[in-house]
Amino acid sequence: MGFCKRFTIAALARAVIRRFVLLVPILGALVFKCDAFEQSGFCGVKMTCGVTNYFHPLAMVMKIKLRMVGRKNGGEKWLEDAYAMYKTRLRTSNIEVETAWHKNDNEILKGIDQDVSKGHKGEDKGVKSKIYQLEGSDSCCTHTVVLLDPRGKLKSSEQFSEDVYEWLNEGGSRLVFVIGGADGLPPELKSQATRSIVLLSLSTLTFTHQFARTVLVEQIYRASEIKKGSGYHK
Repeated sequence: MGFCKRFTIAALARAVIRRFVLLVPILGALVFKCDAFEQSGFCGVKMTCGVTNYFHPLAMVMKIKLRMVGRKNGGEKWLEDAYAMYKTRLRTSNIEVETAWHKNDNEILKGIDQDVSKGHKGEDKGVKSKIYQLEGSDSCCTHTVVLLDPRGKLKSSEQFSEDVYEWLNEGGSRLVFVIGGADGLPPELKSQATRSIVLLSLSTLTFTHQFARTVLVEQIYRASEIKKGSGYHK
């Protein structure tokens, strides 16, 4: 009898746990008092709470893309190892980072055009028609493109952390950073800074584009740790 009672209690406990797990999404919706859910291939799951659009942090993985002019295997191994380390660490913060390599300026412009077109279907083809008309669009999300350029604004790590999460929220958990090659960024991009195309400077010093990528991914990781309030940033 004692064995049967223990078995029954254990089975009952497992059943309760299974039902609790199934109720978590429903409870989450009740907690945030959201009255509508909208599914978009670009924006992910969007909860409309009253008059404010709120993206639940657990609704989807936040994705940050680094677009660069250069060769994937053209950097030094220690830089690649450092980048890989921070990329792995960022997964614990629900952030996925990927690098897209491009041969020249034309290729990087096409890549950015593809990023923006995911959230702006039905517009005319071409980089200028998509990227430079982001502001004021009726699309569900405003996809921010951050250009690393010496003329850009210098920010503290705390300011950068706030901006990164604001950009991710505005862009439906999507964000793009662009790093130019030896000659810098294409003039077509630098001359079109708007609310959705931001110029950012990592430093007044000059870095190779491979080294700039490592510095950037470390700052993105630092931003996530600042957001969590960990002891990494002091």
